[in-house]
Formats: sequence, structure tokens, C-alpha cells
Amino acid sequence: MITLKSTREIENMKKSGELLAKVHENLRTFIKPGITSWDIEEFVHKFIVDNGGIPAQIGYEGYEYATCCSINDEICHGFPRRKVLKDGDLIKVDMCIDLNGAMSDSCWSYVVGESTPEIDRLMEVTKKALYLGIEQAQVGNRVGDIGHAIQTYAEAQGYGVVRDFVGHGIGPTIHEAPAIPHYGEAGKGLRLKEGMVITIEPMINTGTWKMKMDDNGWTAYTQDGGLSCQYEHTLAITKEGPILLTEQAPE
Repeated sequence: MITLKSTREIENMKKSGELLAKVHENLRTFIKPGITSWDIEEFVHKFIVDNGGIPAQIGYEGYEYATCCSINDEICHGFPRRKVLKDGDLIKVDMCIDLNGAMSDSCWSYVVGESTPEIDRLMEVTKKALYLGIEQAQVGNRVGDIGHAIQTYAEAQGYGVVRDFVGHGIGPTIHEAPAIPHYGEAGKGLRLKEGMVITIEPMINTGTWKMKMDDNGWTAYTQDGGLSCQYEHTLAITKEGPILLTEQAPE
């Protein structure tokens, strides 16, 4: 069932999103060579709790961590662990926050230490694809308009657009209807309405869009071992256009 949020609910979700954005802003300087994704997990968990929030991913369908930390060819749902991060690692940090019952969800990509031209371009294209999708999140548009904008741009750049994981509605629980694919046909799919709150979270690969699953049942990898990048915002659909609830301060 799709729930339409009131102005008050959206304002509360924005406060949750502001806290989540602050976590990501702090990770910009926290992530560096020599730390582990377990260090990131502990930092994020403490930051959320110290600021009155709840790490909402813990316990969701049995997931055990406050973050998903997916490195290099891991597309999503990577477990935080004690392997040391090195120069040139591409890490995606995804988290959900419950702040006084209001949910927010955002993933951001970071390069550890020194980057490479390949990583820089992948990150640039993935971020632009996200915002092209957000531009289509207008009252009266359709879900396919979002996916089409992302897919046509990313594929024109020579990248693969992951099909197996999609954006979604959010609040009062983490994952709700509607599904928001990052591929599709313009003018097709569910019509977007005022009050919907959704995530748009394209996962873009340097090679094929196809994936394979880890034996842990959670972590997805690129099928060909190529790099994968992801950016995600939670946003509200309003008559004035999309409002980003997880918007960060400029980098």
C-alpha cells in the first residue's frame, strides 16, 4: 500500500534526513586509508544514537548492522568488517535512521585516499544520474520517467544500470510501495502523487548490470568484477517539485 504523507510527517522526515546528512558529511573526513568498514560502522552507530536517532537497519529482515558498507565490486548490502581500506577503494555507505518515528534513507559513495580517473568518472556519472532521476519526480509524472532518465544517461556513458535493486517508498517503515526502478520507459508506470516520499538510489556499474549473490544471502557483487557506485536520496513529491530530505551541505 502506498501511503501519502502529510506536511507534518514530511517535516519530521526532513529532521531525520538532516541527521542522516550530517553523518555523511562527517564521513567525508573520517574515511581514509588504514581504517576499516567496521570503524565506519561503529562511528555511524554512535553518531546516530548520540543524536537521538535509531539505526533502523538493525533487525530489518534479520540484518545486524547500522550500515551497509559495500566496497569496489560489491553493489550493495556489504557487511561492515575488519579488512583495512586502502588507497583507491570505492566504498558505498548506506544507512537508514529512525528519528522519533520518522524514517530517512541515504547511501553515498566515497573514494578512500587517492582516487583514479576511472573512479572519478564513475562517481560523477552516478551522481548526475541520481539528480536526473530526481528532476523527474514531479506530481503527474510516472515512475518510468525517473528510470528512463537514469538509464538513458548512464548507458549512453557506457555503464550498466543495476536492475535487481530499486528505490522504494519509505515511512513509516523502511521499504514500502511503490518500487522505483532506475530503468524503464518514459510515460509508463505508476503516476506520482503529492505526498509520496520515495528513495531514488541508482547503482551504476563499469561493466554489465548483472549481479551475483554472496553466500551470506545479503551482499550483491557485479557479475564481471567491475566497480559499482551508488548515490541515494530520500525525497518528498510536492506541488512545488521534489524536496530532498537527506540533502547534504556542499562538499
